[in-house]
Amino acid sequence: MTTPDTPNNTSASQQIDHKLAELGDWRAETLARIRALIKEADPEVVEAMKWMGTPVWEHDGILCTGETYKAKVKLTFTKGAALPDPSGLFNSSLDGNARRAIDIAEGESIDADAFKALIREAVALNRSAKQSKRAR
Repeated sequence: MTTPDTPNNTSASQQIDHKLAELGDWRAETLARIRALIKEADPEVVEAMKWMGTPVWEHDGILCTGETYKAKVKLTFTKGAALPDPSGLFNSSLDGNARRAIDIAEGESIDADAFKALIREAVALNRSAKQSKRAR
């Protein structure tokens, strides 16, 4: 999906680059750092833009989205409720049966090793779900 200011022939990665350039503030820096951590944790991750210009990272299904708001960057894990979170990274959307999120405000950082472990767990969960579907 393209945003209003990006040409239709740009890749999702280029669209995310464009979004970061447009933001140009602490949210862009935070989202760029998260993006780098995701790629470190899973070099096979696929980037997409969905839902009116929201960056999405996928591997055998959606891992997480990267939404930007005025006061926070929100990383929503679609199957977060099923993921172990021993470091307590999830701090938002804790009441649902499926999703969990990590809200990062200006000046806050995230434990890189714990976040990469969470990404790897999300990949493993997606893979196991895909394998279960094949087995049926």
